[in-house]
Amino acid sequence: MLDLAGLDFRLDRLAHRRETLPETVTLAELTRRQSQVADLLVAAQTEDSDIGREQVKAEADVEAVRARAVRDQQRLDAGQVSSAKELESLSHEIISLARRQGDLEDTVLEIMERREAAQTRVAELSAERDAIAADLISVGAARDAALAEIESESAMLGGERASLAGGLPGELVALYDKIRAGSGGVGAAALRRGRCEGCQMELSTTDLSVIKAAAEDLVIRCEECRRILVRVADSGL
Repeated sequence: MLDLAGLDFRLDRLAHRRETLPETVTLAELTRRQSQVADLLVAAQTEDSDIGREQVKAEADVEAVRARAVRDQQRLDAGQVSSAKELESLSHEIISLARRQGDLEDTVLEIMERREAAQTRVAELSAERDAIAADLISVGAARDAALAEIESESAMLGGERASLAGGLPGELVALYDKIRAGSGGVGAAALRRGRCEGCQMELSTTDLSVIKAAAEDLVIRCEECRRILVRVADSGL
């Protein structure tokens, strides 16, 4: 019976290990971060695209002002303007266009700086996305290997348990399983040096005397935890 309890303990440990694999936790964290990075990357790419359109428009405005200033300067240089008033107006317009061009060029530079920052963000997020994808593959492989090892050992121990349980009385195994289900997975415990190793309760001298006088095939149960007590060489009887 203690051998059966030992096998069940090992099987429970394997089940607990299966449910608490660190690789499983890491995969969940990576998956969550992967989703976050995907959303952030879309936002960064959208921002880059929006700034790109803003830059194209600003550069077009600069080019339009520059072209107009060139035409006005060419008219002025060619002497196509004879009226003093029109000449003065054209000169003022050229000066105004120069200021406007300067302002627009400053705007373009500011937009370019913002776009550079957005593109850097896109590159960083893309690199993180690729790193997460690689980690998911490697951690997933490690988890699968750990699970395969657990399943292999569980199958081996399960076979041993079935063989061992098959050699015990069916009613005893059924009682053991029932107790085990309601006692934290431990259905039987050794009586060692007058103490139940299931609940660590020390039995009274009277209880020990009763157990000592009981037939060897009689099922003894702990009065405290109700687990099956298995008499061993150093039970203290």
